[in-house]
Amino acid sequence: MQKLRKQLDELESFIPQLEVRNDAISASTVGWQIEHDLLVISSVIEGVKRSDPTKFKWRFKPLKYVILWRGVIPRGKVGAPKIVTPGEITQETLRAHVALCRERVEELENVEAGNYFTHPFFGDLKKKETFRFLYVHSEHHLKIIREMLAN
Repeated sequence: MQKLRKQLDELESFIPQLEVRNDAISASTVGWQIEHDLLVISSVIEGVKRSDPTKFKWRFKPLKYVILWRGVIPRGKVGAPKIVTPGEITQETLRAHVALCRERVEELENVEAGNYFTHPFFGDLKKKETFRFLYVHSEHHLKIIREMLAN
């Protein structure tokens, strides 16, 4: 959980560069990358909080284990679902969303271990795997942002 908090700090530090675009790295802006990641964090945690642990279904998903174990999401293979596609982005909306995500991360810490969310490719992920997924997903977007700003 501490790793996710640090990632939120880093995302917040990039907000002043929200308009930066580097088409060699990504077709989106730094702000889009930040907001997309925040939308994922927020919606995943809400899903975990609302879940009914008795409905959890474990399935072996090799892709899940490879990505969560390696900690790397391949780039450009899958587009963001509409629910986590950013709309209008400003420094103010990003700062407010970072604050909301910080609250939600704290809420996730207090959720029962059996709660879960259903990922479209990985299937059901219990709380512990959810933390890992959020870390790997955030790191994926942070790497993109870092590269966009380095060039």
